Amino acid sequence: MALSRLVPRSAADPAATEGLRHQVRQFLAEQLAAGAFTPSVDAWLCGWDEDFTAALAARGWLGMTVPVAYGGHGRSFLERFVVTEELLAAGAPVAAHWIADRQIVPSLLKYGTEAQRSEFLPKIVRGECFFGIGMSEPDSGSDLASVRTRAERVAGGWSLTGTKVWTSGAHLAHAFIALVRTDPVDPAHRHAGLSQFIVDLRGPGVEVRPIVSMNGAHHFNEVILDGAFVPDSMVFGEIGQGWQQVTSELAFERSGPERFLSTFVLLDMCAEMIAGQQLPRDNDIGRLIARVAGLHQMSSAIAGALERGEPADVPAAVVKVLGTTTEGDIAEFAHQADDHRAGQHFTDTVASAMDQRPGFTLRGGTNEVLRGVIARGLGLR
Repeated sequence: MALSRLVPRSAADPAATEGLRHQVRQFLAEQLAAGAFTPSVDAWLCGWDEDFTAALAARGWLGMTVPVAYGGHGRSFLERFVVTEELLAAGAPVAAHWIADRQIVPSLLKYGTEAQRSEFLPKIVRGECFFGIGMSEPDSGSDLASVRTRAERVAGGWSLTGTKVWTSGAHLAHAFIALVRTDPVDPAHRHAGLSQFIVDLRGPGVEVRPIVSMNGAHHFNEVILDGAFVPDSMVFGEIGQGWQQVTSELAFERSGPERFLSTFVLLDMCAEMIAGQQLPRDNDIGRLIARVAGLHQMSSAIAGALERGEPADVPAAVVKVLGTTTEGDIAEFAHQADDHRAGQHFTDTVASAMDQRPGFTLRGGTNEVLRGVIARGLGLR
């Protein structure tokens, strides 16, 4: 079931993008026919395939919003939204470049130095540089103000010591942007004294330890920083402005279509099997499709807001809460429908979705925390 059959065109998705959608779908059909990938749930987190990333780069579908001066394509957030939505709907393996393309690119353009942009942006566009995010820490949960990793001034740069956890792809990525404390904690101003640094994940003083899930999958990691040296040239943004920078960046992390399409391939399979009478008809699938359609509208509207440079932290939190809840409900619907007569591939896909389900509402900030963000944004608390 093509994405166009599921969601209506939004006001922020003009007819001019339909040709681009067709190009992406044709590419995906060719890749599937060639056996280049098998559609899977949560492929933006778990589907690391550098060859597939290179194929996207060759078509100009990485770093789409990067200015031409840095090797990019100078295209709009809405055009990028169309490409990423189609890739996610197909369950394509996009994890290798996902964080760099989604989060690091706009952050570099907003906060990076000219040298940092010139160093990293062309490589990201070519699919040759992969990034992670170093925010979470043991025992801190979604409370980033409790960050304990510290950076101390040394000759020519900074020495970082501490531990980051749940760092997706750190064992394969080249670098990550770490949020650390550069000043002692001030109980009255817990968000002050934080800064960001670009850290070479393969450099001295950095140890990446795998976190293997109960199903044997490995995409999360613990990153130990033991006096890791970061030169002054890799300070990201301004010292002491880490909190303001991070909260700005989170709009890119929380609002994208990956927050409601992680299990779309499973919804697609269910719809096809119901149409083919392999599964019994159930009105709940109509409700799920309606929710996905609404989230498509909301997420594309945020892409338009980001294009215009408007703040989107509260709308992004809304999409994240509603979207990740929907992803989990799709997994549960398929789990309840699976009578093991629809084929092993369907059963395996359902099992994978159920394995990943607990993480949907945790990553990118727990839904409980984000409800607080929404309430404050609406002036309710």
